[in-house]
Amino acid sequence: MNGKIVGSVIMISALAAGAALYYLQVYGFYEEASADMQEVRLMSVTSQEPVVILTEGIEAIDADSSPIRFRACFTTPSSLAMLTETYVGLDRAVPRNAPDWFDCFDAGAIAAELQAGTALAFLGEKNVAFGVDRIVAITEDGRGYIWHELNDCGAKAYDGTVVGEECPKPEAN
Repeated sequence: MNGKIVGSVIMISALAAGAALYYLQVYGFYEEASADMQEVRLMSVTSQEPVVILTEGIEAIDADSSPIRFRACFTTPSSLAMLTETYVGLDRAVPRNAPDWFDCFDAGAIAAELQAGTALAFLGEKNVAFGVDRIVAITEDGRGYIWHELNDCGAKAYDGTVVGEECPKPEAN
């Protein structure tokens, strides 16, 4: 009889821990960041500085637990032709998955549009956090998506490789 009680306690504890882990990963750390995200910037080809573009309807989520958890959606009236001539484009960008409850950001659909050429990726800002760049993808019909991606310095810092002098110094916490 004691074995059944111990087994039940272990099973209930495992279920509670699993439920808590799921909740924290999918809902717990994310928070609405639309109020903080007032503008979208793209890196200018000429000045190599981020420049604000015309946008509306920005929806964003973020989490303090990781700099690469940021996701946002917006619309822009700017054409892809104008954007490609003015801002730094990226040859290869792979969107990161967002939680299912953040309906406007579908990483699979964005990746398919990027691969089909109906969307283009741009560099939004370099080093929004140490070793993390902001990537912006914009479709032909003006829908835009933003996510964060590790740059070379961030990848080196997080995998333990020696970070060279070309990388900025990480900020002290």
